[in-house]
Amino acid sequence: MTSGIDPLANARTLVNGIASAAGEGAAMLFTPEMSGLLDRDRARGAASIVAQDDDPVLAAVRDAAARHGIWVQLGSLALRGDDGRFVNRGFVIDADGAIRASYDKLHLFDVDLPTGERWRESDAYAPGDRAVVVDTPLGPLGLSICYDIRFPDLYRALTDAGATLLAVPAAFTRPTGAAHWHTLLRARAIEAGVHVIAAAQTGTHADGRSTYGHSLAIDPWGEILLDMGEPAGLGFVEIDPARVTEVRSRVPAIAHRRPIPPVTRA
Repeated sequence: MTSGIDPLANARTLVNGIASAAGEGAAMLFTPEMSGLLDRDRARGAASIVAQDDDPVLAAVRDAAARHGIWVQLGSLALRGDDGRFVNRGFVIDADGAIRASYDKLHLFDVDLPTGERWRESDAYAPGDRAVVVDTPLGPLGLSICYDIRFPDLYRALTDAGATLLAVPAAFTRPTGAAHWHTLLRARAIEAGVHVIAAAQTGTHADGRSTYGHSLAIDPWGEILLDMGEPAGLGFVEIDPARVTEVRSRVPAIAHRRPIPPVTRA
């Protein structure tokens, strides 16, 4: 997606995508981080950020999922949390439109980039406090969002809890995307022997930012099954759950995991 600053316009894009994906026979659709609103002007964006029960994008996606009989991993929405701060929250919605799981982004991106860009998610957003695995038609799915990809301990916890598929919706900037996106995602797939689905924001957005794109589907061997490049739109890929067992029998890293002992500083 190339999400903008109008949630209702973004909702229309999502609803159309759900209809198209279901019409092509997809079992599940994955969308990027901040699918409902992408606006770095926090004063302007705040007027469109509401509580979960009042969010029109979530309501539209749930309705479309039920009408078209398709599961949706709604990458994330900006919502108002219980303490007044915002949360960056992803959802898994089933083919009846019910919310099966939600996840609040654990790791918040605070950084000053050499380009002069400054990001302070923690100024407005509260971090999540739990990791989440949810059963889906594609297998047990571990949830994460964007910057989480740099913290492999999260993915170890998700795969220890049985995840065979990881969702990594994102809005990577162009410089960091070009440098790290493919490498980090392939590493997460390889180290745990899991499928990774990473739906990404792409292009130049209404708020002036540019994102890297390259939505990816990666198999447990680290093979890239789908790379959507820079255009926005839909991509389709076949996921074979048996591939996880096959790869893990060749490299049984999950079975060989051990608790890490205390570090000795010599």
